[in-house]
Amino acid sequence: MREFAMKWCVSLALFGSIAVGASLRSAVGQEPTKVTGDTSKTAEQQFKNIQILKDIPAEQLIPTMQFITASLGVECEFCHLEHQMDKDDKKEKGFAREMIKMQFAIDKANFKGELEVTCYTCHRGSAHPVGTPVLIADSDAKKAAPHRHDETAERPPTVPTADQILDKYLSAIGGVDALTRVRTRVQKGTIEAMGAQSPIEVYSEAPDKRVSVSHINGGSSVTAYNGQVGWLSIPGGFHRMTAAERESAQIDAQMHFAAKVREMYKDFRARTGEDINGRATYLVSAAPTPGHPAIRMYFDQENGLLLRLIRYTETALGKNPAQVDYADYKETDGVKIPYRWTLARPNGAFTIHIEQAQQNVPIDEKLFEAPAENPPPAH
Repeated sequence: MREFAMKWCVSLALFGSIAVGASLRSAVGQEPTKVTGDTSKTAEQQFKNIQILKDIPAEQLIPTMQFITASLGVECEFCHLEHQMDKDDKKEKGFAREMIKMQFAIDKANFKGELEVTCYTCHRGSAHPVGTPVLIADSDAKKAAPHRHDETAERPPTVPTADQILDKYLSAIGGVDALTRVRTRVQKGTIEAMGAQSPIEVYSEAPDKRVSVSHINGGSSVTAYNGQVGWLSIPGGFHRMTAAERESAQIDAQMHFAAKVREMYKDFRARTGEDINGRATYLVSAAPTPGHPAIRMYFDQENGLLLRLIRYTETALGKNPAQVDYADYKETDGVKIPYRWTLARPNGAFTIHIEQAQQNVPIDEKLFEAPAENPPPAH
């Protein structure tokens, strides 16, 4: 059973799927089954004993539960009975319902219904919020005390505009001509997940097709997006990506992202970002647009390369973040691409190491054909 969970975990790692909670719950707690959702149903219509989030789309319920577990730093069984999610035996489940109602009431009364106050606002990764300020030592207090303004101190340098930062990024990876000449890419390496390392291949085709295949204990785990639909599959298990998952997958699958990002987004804001692995950064953020989630991009101030991308998926209670850190850039056929990237979510992180990359090589188009949702049983 651990091998089954591992295969799902690796598959879900590649695009940061927000369905990881449901899929692993199925993997660990039940026999292998298809994991999917009906986009036409509400949560109340598809799941049992839904009392508060009745009218949200059914496909949003699991990501919303993920937001709660990440905000409180707990697992599903904190509120639910294992394998009996619809039961009301645990008092924590009743408390959770009241807390959801409280959040909605606060946001409605104070923020015009916008999700400004969320579970995480108070919990901050703890099941029990702390209501009393924490005492700190004098030395720590001095370190934390704000510095007095010094008119003679050196002023921070002016932050470039978002367009200037994005122009430098495009130039740093090789320029628009070199980038758009790349039509396909085949990468081979390993993925580190759940304390294990497995072989992986990633097949990409412009403009936005991508399929990854990882191999664990003789089986294959596939994560794919073909420009229209996305899916995740292992022997005995299948998940069709939801609309929110497809939005995230499209960003990762966009081969010419540096050249296309200003077509995908319009409202950019730039400021100084935090250091990443000792490198000073500029942060460029973009509001969501139709079909694309909100993102934050951190660029190396010196060389212009993208070091980190964070994307946010909306749920009924707040935003689920997924972070991708890029490293070990190497020039391949005139274009610099990362040979290592780490995808992190509140419930875990995964690292992919690329050992070989080939570009403009033939790729079997059958790889990008979405399989039937009910694959025939293995013999």
